[in-house]
Amino acid sequence: MNERTIRVLEYEKIKNKLKKQATSQLGKELIEKLEPINDFNEVQQRLMETSEAVSLVIQKGNIPIGPIYDLKRYLKIAEIGSYLYPKQLLEVGDTLRTARVLKNFIKSEDSDKFSPLQSLISNISTYKNIESRIEEAIIGEDEISDNASPTLRNIRRQIENKNTAIRNKLNSIINSSRTQKFLQDAIITIRQDRFVVPVKAENKKDVPGLVHDQSASGATLFIEPMAIVEMNNELKELKLKEKAEIERILREISGQIGEVTGNIKINQEILANIDFIFAKAKLSLSMKGIEPKLNNRGYIRIKKGRHPLIDPNEVVPTDLWIGDKFDTLLITGPNTGGKTVTLKTVGLMVLMTQSGLHVPADYGTEISIFNQVYADIGDEQSIEQSLSTFSSHMTNIVEILKNVTNSDLVILDELGSGTDPTEGAALAMSILTHLYNKGVKTIATTHYSELKQFALSNEGIENACVEFDVETLSPTYRLLIGIPGKSNALEISRRLGLSEDIINKSKEFITNEDIEFEKIISTIESNRKTAEQERDEAIRLRLEVQRLKENYEKKYEKLQQQKDREIRKAKEEARKILKEAKREADEIVKELRNISKDVGKERNKRIEELRKKMKSNMEDLHEPVFFDEDMSFSEPPKNLNIGDSVKVLNLNQEGTVLTKPNQNGDLNVQVGIMKINVNISNLRLINEGKESSKKTNIGSIMKTKTQNIKKEIDLRGQTLEEASINLDKYLDDAYLAKLESVTIIHGKGTGALRKGIKDFLRRHAHVKAFREGIYGEGGSGVTIVELK
Repeated sequence: MNERTIRVLEYEKIKNKLKKQATSQLGKELIEKLEPINDFNEVQQRLMETSEAVSLVIQKGNIPIGPIYDLKRYLKIAEIGSYLYPKQLLEVGDTLRTARVLKNFIKSEDSDKFSPLQSLISNISTYKNIESRIEEAIIGEDEISDNASPTLRNIRRQIENKNTAIRNKLNSIINSSRTQKFLQDAIITIRQDRFVVPVKAENKKDVPGLVHDQSASGATLFIEPMAIVEMNNELKELKLKEKAEIERILREISGQIGEVTGNIKINQEILANIDFIFAKAKLSLSMKGIEPKLNNRGYIRIKKGRHPLIDPNEVVPTDLWIGDKFDTLLITGPNTGGKTVTLKTVGLMVLMTQSGLHVPADYGTEISIFNQVYADIGDEQSIEQSLSTFSSHMTNIVEILKNVTNSDLVILDELGSGTDPTEGAALAMSILTHLYNKGVKTIATTHYSELKQFALSNEGIENACVEFDVETLSPTYRLLIGIPGKSNALEISRRLGLSEDIINKSKEFITNEDIEFEKIISTIESNRKTAEQERDEAIRLRLEVQRLKENYEKKYEKLQQQKDREIRKAKEEARKILKEAKREADEIVKELRNISKDVGKERNKRIEELRKKMKSNMEDLHEPVFFDEDMSFSEPPKNLNIGDSVKVLNLNQEGTVLTKPNQNGDLNVQVGIMKINVNISNLRLINEGKESSKKTNIGSIMKTKTQNIKKEIDLRGQTLEEASINLDKYLDDAYLAKLESVTIIHGKGTGALRKGIKDFLRRHAHVKAFREGIYGEGGSGVTIVELK
């Protein structure tokens, strides 16, 4: 890809954002090498892997990418038969673990599913045995575990015993009244890996032994008493054995790694790729990117595209298309209106797509694969810079025109600027005509009004402008394709306070053709705004109609489902009734056959009994549900309060409201000694007289409960059944008294009562939450309950 294009479109900044999403140095190295490619199939493959990674992150959450180290040097050491140090082995183990965890994370349950990531992880080799061996043997960067081998454990136990024996011996020496007077301090220290004691220099001969060191002043000698020389020698031998065993263990583990270095190298490449792919996914999610549709015919359609390097809360989305009905797009408008940002947005999205990255736009965006992208974009220019600027731009444009083909995209900012306006406009028209005739897709910006007319009069070249709000004297940054930019100089000057005389005088210097052209543009602009308003209103109405239609369809579907349920329920009830009736009839027939042998009054008596039984059964089958007819046709109560007296229609019983209805209309009602859960539609308020009477009684009960209820209940010494009954009544009273929390004292004991009470609380209607008591509240011997 063209180096200047990469630089002016700030592609490196996108790579830097991508690097921040990678977790390993290997992944960042791949990102550093990333550049746009023009192979259609390869680009499609890269986009697919990014999309798959995005989907995995959305479905499964954070990616378990652990440490991924560069193991190339370590693997070479293992291959030649040498051994790795503990820190190096830990890095190998961590990398192997990361490979295994990622493979399990990405693995699909659908084994036939083919995708880029599935293809990658299928080549990962896992070595749980090596992981476990490293984890078992090494506990730090410089520390080997005692469990690394039985031999090492035994040697270290001997070392510990020998250390203890030496210290005991030295303690007996330094604590001896005969020796203490010869010592500088009654302490044990170590010099050159040997245990020694600090002896006064003048008493050297009084403590026989080997001198290993002396103090800086020379007043103290560090002597190894002869009594422990042999023991120190034995300790030295044990430490040499320990070192040899550690080296053997490291060689053993390194040898296991050396046998599979080829597969671990493949793992390294795959892990770097996976880190790179998930970095692309995280970048996509951070900028709300989408996978663009690809084509290779030079067609670009960007829907609500946002420049990826501008704050998403500030950037204004851009709609742009080219390559279908026109190959050249000419954008006009004032400075700081967003023309250059639009060019960079298009160019950067093409480069990102050809790099396998998602683009910050809406679904429906389509990007073509180009062989090359050429861009000539500079900062806003001034008259003083005109000569050098013009020369610089023309040098770049000459190079572009030499190499460009019909498979390329050309982006030109302020074409023809920096020189005489007439010559600059003529040159710009000539360059655009040349590019158009070669079939090159071109997007250019300009200030020249001549180019607006040029675009209008030439097929295949389309005008566009960045919208400017004259009322606020500021750009809206919206791109309008099909409309040339209108010069707002006179209108802006008028609003800024320039006198009408000067403005009118200026119009005399403008040709009639220019004035007429500006009027046409104004008319087009006015018609466009009207059309957009009407379109927005039409869309709003269509969405409203669609919403109403969806609501209607949902309600209709719900009614149909309810109807089907009721029909099925009725059929099931009818089937049960018929089955029961048949059974009863069969029994009666059987009875009649049995009594046919009887005679006289006895037979008549039995027949009469059976007739009454059949009549009773028939009455049971057709037994109506009795309820208060006036109440059944009245409306369900709208505002129920705790303590209200109600009638439960399906039971034909009176009750008292215990809880307020929830969002589904369900509540608890006390009917006699029972508490039942009913829906508000099945309740009716009892008449005012009874209601007021009931309310008075309930009010007095609640007042009594509030005054007498305690904030704790002691259930110690009770069986679980007794405790459950007493606790249920207490919670009802506490709820009516509107206590927010209560304490249940159950003691510690065997824990059976405490467990049973907690099971009971989980099912209780009045309990919002509960916890075990803390220090100062009674600890595990009490449970604190929060009531609804």
